[in-house]
Amino acid sequence: MMRQQLLELLENDAKRPIAELAVMLGKSQQEVADQIKALEEEKIIIKYHTIINWEKTGVDTVTAMIEVKITPQREVGFDALAERIYRFPEVRSVYLMSGAYDLLVMLEGPSLKEIAEFVSTKLATIEGVISTTTHFMLKTYKEAGVIIEDHEEDRRLVVTP
Repeated sequence: MMRQQLLELLENDAKRPIAELAVMLGKSQQEVADQIKALEEEKIIIKYHTIINWEKTGVDTVTAMIEVKITPQREVGFDALAERIYRFPEVRSVYLMSGAYDLLVMLEGPSLKEIAEFVSTKLATIEGVISTTTHFMLKTYKEAGVIIEDHEEDRRLVVTP
């Protein structure tokens, strides 16, 4: 059980100190450190991730979500084409989906033109890709459970004695 609780705590805040984690879990710092190391070695913890509000940095990037319909290949299904797609450095994520399309590909690039060129020259030309539909992300409100800019005001009435 400690393992799941530890993973949940780290997922929520990967920078939380081991001493704090140990107190929260009722374990020694060494036990927690050993468990984290084991989770990393087992590839359960794959990477620590930082969420950045890129709009505030002045760095312009474009993010697109691309629906891809593909023909599954004999004996490997969707995996071989998914691997071919996720090997491109522009590709941030690839998901196998149920429903109207097979793969959801998330892509980042410096401009709409660059993403359109990637889709038309690299992605759509892969043998087995039937069609693509590209959606451009216009604004991020919440990512990985984190509200990017919270403008909600405290609407409680002020009570004074």
